[in-house]
Amino acid sequence: MEISGARVLVVGATGVLGGLIACALAERGAQPALAGRNPVRLAALARDLGGPPARCFEACDLDQCSALGPWAERALSGLDGVLVTVGAAAFGAVEDVSNAMAGHLLTVNALCPMAVLRGAAPVVADKGFLLAMTGGVPERARTDATVDVPLPMGQPEHPDHPHAHPHEHPNAPVHAQTDHIAGTADYTASKEALSGWLGVLAEELAPRAVTVLDIRSPHLDTGFTERSLTGQAPALPPGADALKAVHFLMDSIASA
Repeated sequence: MEISGARVLVVGATGVLGGLIACALAERGAQPALAGRNPVRLAALARDLGGPPARCFEACDLDQCSALGPWAERALSGLDGVLVTVGAAAFGAVEDVSNAMAGHLLTVNALCPMAVLRGAAPVVADKGFLLAMTGGVPERARTDATVDVPLPMGQPEHPDHPHAHPHEHPNAPVHAQTDHIAGTADYTASKEALSGWLGVLAEELAPRAVTVLDIRSPHLDTGFTERSLTGQAPALPPGADALKAVHFLMDSIASA
């Protein structure tokens, strides 16, 4: 898809990663609409980008989430793509994570992106795209449809570059290699729930040639794990360069 001129909704734009994505889209000539939970950061980002449409929302209000796509479609006079970067981290052994916290993780990491894309699906243009970040801290199972986003020429392959999972074959067999990290069960479950849902959505939107992208980002240097709602993150290698990951993401969209 041609990014220049594309009308794209960025949900989670007041987060570190979402803000970088919004800026990268604008630099490549896209017309972004911004949605975020922090009104001060949202106003500052919109000002920096020349005043695109911007709207505050709460991730736990699923009706607000579902309304974002139709709002952006009206504000931009069309909608070619949606990116959802909303997420929350929480860690702890299974017996130490409360039911309330587990439910919150499922709401923010799974139900919120589902609601956003559920509302956007009817209004996104044919041959457009819907994208969500499902990558988590643990190494996750990969399917035959998982695509490694290529590194720039001359750079050594790094284990922390992101993966784009286009969900062209949602029923592809899952390989056995997966390293589940202790203390991430509920976080991982919330991300896996969204990933499975995206696979079915891709099948439903195939007749309209809408690409559904499941972006499995590695641990990035955004401070995400340091903002855990509860518990402490497991020992992790240094985070990968977030800006570099965003450029890979732009390339994934362009090649969708």
